[in-house]
Amino acid sequence: MAKLSGNPFLEFDPSKLMGDLKMPGLDMESILASQRKNIEAVTAANQLAFEGLQAVLRRQAELLRNATEEASSYVNQVISAGTPEEKAAKQADLVKAAFEKSLSNIRELSELVAKSNTEAAEILAKRVSDSLDEVKAAIAKVQK
Repeated sequence: MAKLSGNPFLEFDPSKLMGDLKMPGLDMESILASQRKNIEAVTAANQLAFEGLQAVLRRQAELLRNATEEASSYVNQVISAGTPEEKAAKQADLVKAAFEKSLSNIRELSELVAKSNTEAAEILAKRVSDSLDEVKAAIAKVQK
């Protein structure tokens, strides 16, 4: 009687199926090796993307902590200013400085994201290029 305890889809071994399909001129081992390399490249790209996301989140937390500390300092500076005109001028200066700092922080975070995305994309682009070279070599081998 057939074994019914397991899921047949989980027990499926594509390498065995591919190995059983003997097609002239088709090197199943190299195809499987290529697919393993594809999976490794995607895994590496995902790992880099995840690490990049973690770096961005850590930096955002640092920036938020710094902004909170600076806001407290700004309030004290405005309060300690003398006349209402001096307070308004001080407040305008502080708002301008905070705005410029925010723009700088946005640029920094954007550069972190872009760097992470570029590194991940480079891994995938290299794998696609290598994969195409493998296909070209396989075709040349079959033609001989």
